[in-house]
Amino acid sequence: MRDLYSYFRSSAAYRVRIALGLKGLDHRIVPVHLLRQGGEQHQAAYLQRNPEGLVPALDDQGHVLTQSLAIIEYLDEVYPGVALLPAEPLARARVRALAQLIACDIHPLNNLRVLRWLAHEMKVDKAVRDAWYRHWIVTGFAAFEAQLRAPGTGLYCQGDTPGLADCCLVPQVYNAQRYEIDLSPYPTLQRIARQCDTLSAFQAARPEAQPDAE
Repeated sequence: MRDLYSYFRSSAAYRVRIALGLKGLDHRIVPVHLLRQGGEQHQAAYLQRNPEGLVPALDDQGHVLTQSLAIIEYLDEVYPGVALLPAEPLARARVRALAQLIACDIHPLNNLRVLRWLAHEMKVDKAVRDAWYRHWIVTGFAAFEAQLRAPGTGLYCQGDTPGLADCCLVPQVYNAQRYEIDLSPYPTLQRIARQCDTLSAFQAARPEAQPDAE
């Protein structure tokens, strides 16, 4: 059995939920509430699984993995039936670059712990925090949209099958919509996200479909 330690609104956990669904891998969601009781991710039992105190963590038959991109690439290597990364090296590098643009350049600046630090330690008011959040998504999405103009783009970020880049894009689009960001400047990005949303793996991974959704 695979246990995915997840929080329903975590973008990083959302990516892994999509990947597990695309691969058809059975798993159980183990909720880790990031706000309740000071954050269950900081409790000793969870820190034994992930000393960084972040979600997700995946327990795959006794082997605990952390960091969403590392988890997804592990799944792709160990369970290769449905590939999330292309075999051709240049296409593979392009997919990784798109995934990292989301996971390494946009998401860390908008992570819950960053927003909470801005609020509680720096005493930044909500309007300024929201402006911060929107700024980094808009900046990142402009670059992402530009990279989607490359010939490799198809129905999805790379070709006509969903993969790692799509696993990262859809959760970030979900966040952008929560913050009412105008996505009209990014028509290709929007088209791909809508295409992903027609697939059951993406639908089942949505935050509102999770057992801990509030």
